[in-house]
Amino acid sequence: MHVPLTINDHLDRATTTYGDRIGLIDEPDQPAASLRSMTYHEAAAQAAAQAAMLDRSGVGFGERVAILSHNSARMLLSFFGVSASGRVLVPINFRLSRMEVAYILEHSGARTLLVDPELEETVAGLDTDRTLVLGRDDDQIYLHGVEPEPWAADETATATLNYTSGTTARPKGVMLDHRSMWLNATTMGWHSGMTDRDVYLHTLPLFHVNGWGMPFAAAAMGVAQVLLRKVDGHEILRRIRDHGVTILCGAPAVVAAVLDAARDRDEVPGRDRVRMLVAGAPPPTRTIERVETELGWEFIQLYGLTETAPLLTFNRGRQEWDELTPSERASKLMRAGAPALGVTLRTTPDGQVLARGNHVMVGYWEQPEATADALADEWFHTGDGGVLDDEGYLTIVDRKKDVIISGGENVSSIEVEDVLHGHPAVAEVAVIGVPDERWGETVMALVVPAADHAEVTAQELIAYSRERLAHFKCPTSIELRESLTRTATGKLQKSRLREPYWEGHDR
Repeated sequence: MHVPLTINDHLDRATTTYGDRIGLIDEPDQPAASLRSMTYHEAAAQAAAQAAMLDRSGVGFGERVAILSHNSARMLLSFFGVSASGRVLVPINFRLSRMEVAYILEHSGARTLLVDPELEETVAGLDTDRTLVLGRDDDQIYLHGVEPEPWAADETATATLNYTSGTTARPKGVMLDHRSMWLNATTMGWHSGMTDRDVYLHTLPLFHVNGWGMPFAAAAMGVAQVLLRKVDGHEILRRIRDHGVTILCGAPAVVAAVLDAARDRDEVPGRDRVRMLVAGAPPPTRTIERVETELGWEFIQLYGLTETAPLLTFNRGRQEWDELTPSERASKLMRAGAPALGVTLRTTPDGQVLARGNHVMVGYWEQPEATADALADEWFHTGDGGVLDDEGYLTIVDRKKDVIISGGENVSSIEVEDVLHGHPAVAEVAVIGVPDERWGETVMALVVPAADHAEVTAQELIAYSRERLAHFKCPTSIELRESLTRTATGKLQKSRLREPYWEGHDR
């Protein structure tokens, strides 16, 4: 017997087994009316009402519906109301400019746009058949009391079209089908140990690889899902305290926000209860150690990309590490992790990480050449440099484009950043290569000093690195800054940080 795997399965299990449980706890400060708390029965009814309205509006199976929104219950429900009803949801990064949003709408062919009230001005006048404001236009988004048209479940059908960040070129639309999303979510839930005793906090933007699949994994286990509209360290800690949160996800920047907020508290909520899944960039070992000692939370790292739905590797503390010191454990947890169930990894002779597995995308929307390049020889080419050790764990060395080649020697920006993060005066750091007449390029560090170490000097930090690294890896210059530009998911955009220094030069 072969039964198609679709994301309907996760909500169906929630309503069958946990229907009367609170499933969604909406952000109370939505610009439109908050949906407050909803049981999984109520959530399923709302998703069905959205599907019924799509039927009435003539949006057929396979057609694209875009959504531009901060985290909200309405956005989460759209994964089920749109994707699970046979349409394709296009979640758009809410930090994009008007022109970037316009490009995605045109490229994806989405004729219906759902938009958060706070972002309405950004998209005013863009070319769509219908632009509906979440909350204000609910009577045109949901049709209650009418059964939606049945969709013949197809696990190979595209469920979401997720656009990459596009920092160096036009963003590409990643086609994720129901099968890849089902297996990613289920594997993510298994590896993270999710059970019906958990409470999940959505700090991760839902547009980012569909919240890493956690909305589906949580629904399948009847887990209450708490929506957080905007990341704030104090608000994260408050939600953890008020709702008994046990699990959350985020980038290293989110971890830093929580650690900063925790300094003001006598007691950190969630100690010995919370586990945090971190991805986006390898966090410094000092940060990992602080999560486990200062917060008392379990630190878990994973690695993946939009093109892999995203789970490729998972790194969670093992029994064999129980007797290690916090510092020793942190050095183990800094690795990207071991391949997730069903994933196979290898590296090319030049160190690029390749992957195979059920989580890998169908391809790039209407870009066959880019698809062929990315999936050449039936391996997904990640573009990341990495090393597989004897234990089978992957360590990310750097994005290929971020490796600094100085005098013919490769320098990992991640390695240099980790060392500089060990200095108490460093709150944030980004290491980039800048032009150098003698060496081709040389190492520069952009540093945000910690609030209580504003007097730190570039010379002091360079000397600190030279005591701990081979000299060719050390920064030859350091620029002190008030902040560093990041994406909505907390990633440093090194291509943009490099741009001013490479103007007029070839890299």
